Amino acid sequence: MSLFITSLNSGSNGNCYYIGNEREAILVDAGISCRETEKRMARLGLSMQKVKAIFVSHEHSDHIRGIPVLAKKFKLPVYITPGTLLHLGNSLNMELVHHLREFETVNIGELQVTSFPKAHDAAEPHSFMVSCRDVNVGVFTDIGVVCDQLIRYFSQCHAAFLEANYDDEMLDKGGYPYHLKRRIRGGKGHLSNKQALALFMTHKPPHMTHLLLSHLSHNNNNPKLVEDLFVACDSGINIVVASRFEETPVYHIGHTDKTYAYVGQLDLGFNS
Repeated sequence: MSLFITSLNSGSNGNCYYIGNEREAILVDAGISCRETEKRMARLGLSMQKVKAIFVSHEHSDHIRGIPVLAKKFKLPVYITPGTLLHLGNSLNMELVHHLREFETVNIGELQVTSFPKAHDAAEPHSFMVSCRDVNVGVFTDIGVVCDQLIRYFSQCHAAFLEANYDDEMLDKGGYPYHLKRRIRGGKGHLSNKQALALFMTHKPPHMTHLLLSHLSHNNNNPKLVEDLFVACDSGINIVVASRFEETPVYHIGHTDKTYAYVGQLDLGFNS
């Protein structure tokens, strides 16, 4: 069975990633408004009726801003760690809350969602791998360092959302204060372009078809720069830079498909 993926938004102004099959889907984070989430999904021909759950990576506002309204409106279960939940206060209906535990696999229809800890300056931050039968998609952003767990899951992916947050030279020469620069590259901040590229070049599996470079810094990165860096590797993998302003197309992730294309309402009836 195939998976269909899109980034609805990716960056410090909001993060939201859609992964699903023909029948059900999940969102990883919902850092844009409910209205904007619905609007962007509608433009892609995707239906909120297929979304069955939200999985929360951590409590920073660019990942949770839209969750309370979205969960309430569509009665979506929210999978979240106890430590992360503490930072949402009373904004969530507790009847919708499901506690998330590291390395636990949650079944959402035919989707299996596995969470694992990551290095980030948050309470209990987690990354995710979403599987449908033997097709795997990873969501790996807000990561301070490449650890063994990240390598393990990345090396199983047919597609991945991978953070490439900053260019080292742009960060060094930019106007951020020293303490913020140190936080970004201090092991619990974000992955640089070079760190993401090293992970990709060393551990990409032979069956990977798509890499969506995600969570680019507005001030310390450039979409063309990072795209050129990865495309120059001539890996045969479709390299996509996820935007902080709009949704990407929907990508079809299967076993042997090395192409990518927009998947819309007329193709699979996603609005049904």
